[in-house]
Amino acid sequence: VLEAVKQDGMALEYASEKVKGDKEVALEAQKQAVDAYEHASEQLMGDREFVLVAVTQNGSALEYASEELRGDKEVALKAVKQNGDVIEFVSEQLRGDKEVVLEAVKQSNQALQFA
Repeated sequence: VLEAVKQDGMALEYASEKVKGDKEVALEAQKQAVDAYEHASEQLMGDREFVLVAVTQNGSALEYASEELRGDKEVALKAVKQNGDVIEFVSEQLRGDKEVVLEAVKQSNQALQFA
């Protein structure tokens, strides 16, 4: 499976649930396809290392992240720097954080509606 996701990260979609939860496989898939996080296990979407990789490549991954990680400032900043519109999925507390809001607005003027 690792070799398959090295060729096509979206191959993770067809993997078993056990494999979808394998961090090494999911990280490799994420490196190959910016939307691979959509097929990672819920457990991995609560893994800070995995989510940081995912939101750096595609800020929209924040929508799938655990509530705890949506409230993690580093994760939120990486996500909004990649896609300002995802401030919608940042924790309410961080939506009031000046640094997070400024980064989001730099990427998207529509981000203010969620701040």
